[in-house]
Amino acid sequence: MNKVLCVSLLFAVSFFINSESRAQSTALSLYEVINRAKSQSPAALRAETQKENRYWQYRTYLADYKPQLVLDGSENYTNEVIAAPQPDGTIEYRGVHQNRGALGLELEQRIGFAGSRIFVRSNLERFDNYLRERTTRYGGNPAFIGIEQPIFQFNNLRWNRRIEPLRYQESQKEYVEELEAIAVRATNLFFDLLLAQASLDIAQKNLANNDTIYKIAEGRYNLGKVAEGELLQLELTLMRSQQQVAQARVDMETTALRLKSYIGLNDNDNITLIPPSEIPDFDVDVNVALQEASNNRQAAIAFKRQQLEADRDLARARASSGLNANLRATFGLTNQGRQFTDVYRNPEDQQGVALNLTMPIIDWGRQRSRIRTAEANQQLIEYTVAQDQINFEQEIFTQVRLFEILPQQTQIAQKSDEIAQRRYELSKNRYLIGKISITDLNIAMQEKDEARRSYVAALRDFWNAYYNLRQMTLYDFELNIPIIPD
Repeated sequence: MNKVLCVSLLFAVSFFINSESRAQSTALSLYEVINRAKSQSPAALRAETQKENRYWQYRTYLADYKPQLVLDGSENYTNEVIAAPQPDGTIEYRGVHQNRGALGLELEQRIGFAGSRIFVRSNLERFDNYLRERTTRYGGNPAFIGIEQPIFQFNNLRWNRRIEPLRYQESQKEYVEELEAIAVRATNLFFDLLLAQASLDIAQKNLANNDTIYKIAEGRYNLGKVAEGELLQLELTLMRSQQQVAQARVDMETTALRLKSYIGLNDNDNITLIPPSEIPDFDVDVNVALQEASNNRQAAIAFKRQQLEADRDLARARASSGLNANLRATFGLTNQGRQFTDVYRNPEDQQGVALNLTMPIIDWGRQRSRIRTAEANQQLIEYTVAQDQINFEQEIFTQVRLFEILPQQTQIAQKSDEIAQRRYELSKNRYLIGKISITDLNIAMQEKDEARRSYVAALRDFWNAYYNLRQMTLYDFELNIPIIPD
């Protein structure tokens, strides 16, 4: 009874382990690998985090143009001896024991097109003197309105209103490009593993074929129908096949580990790739590709942003070379008293106007040098952007032309693979009946292996070009729609 129970337990454990092993084995197509990479790979998570970071930077920019309510305050307690200058020029040292506190509430609004700052503020101050008898005084402004207006100064707010929306649009396009770049990388890793799996399959089949041929040749050798040199050559081919299987298995495990690490799979998961045998049938118009790339790519927006930034830097250099002024005007209420409420009882009018001016007189050409530097940088940006635009269009044109010829090359490689496989089977059968030499058989085997690898390489070239074209244009030519992330 105990033996039966032990056998049953061992069978159950073995079944559970085998079930778990089968559950961990995953068959993945190219589309599934790409979708996993876009959704759960470390590269995708990094792109998502960067996108969120750019979003909050844009929200920070927007907040600069919205009203801000700020509460500020200070507290300054002093108990010391200070030097007090006298009317006759002498110094008297006197003790000071006092406290001064201030509290303010301000609502401000910035005006982007003018660079102005409009504000409404309320201040309250308290002064306590602790020497001899304690005395307390209150003072402040119950309410006043003011404006600060730069004159002939560089208006950073106005330039930010033109540049920051472009920068945000650029970040959104960059995120989509990052996802398509992940698709390109996942495609390369997919075909690395697919080629490794094909190489292992080729090596295993060659080993089985060579083992069969060697055993048949060994029997013929014993009958005196095969020369010893030919048998030794077959034995050497068999040993090489064993080495090739071992090396192919190591290569496959290494490439599988790279793919699983990239798409976020567990190292213990076994994956089998499904070759993308069907090639999508659609045409790509180069003019449409250029237009969609101009509409969708980050680079197209970056060209505009770089030119605006160069114009901004030149405007800043010119604004700092002449008269700069800042006007501050306030109007409101003010009062003081011994009680807190005295400040808000029958307040008096308060007005204030301040004008600050700065103008360089002698700077030994510093401002002129800054302007010339900014002008040179602006011109350099224009030339660079023009060249980048040309390179951008040429890159699209070249990729479209490459993509147009790859479907035919893939079909030729597939047909060549089928022919090479059939030819090898015929050669093997003819060798077994003594119609061809071992040299002819080895040539057929090499051509078979090369044709299979060439077919996998052709598939890689096509799908790599396909996803590269998507990345360059951010356009799905198969569905005829722009690529928008989920």
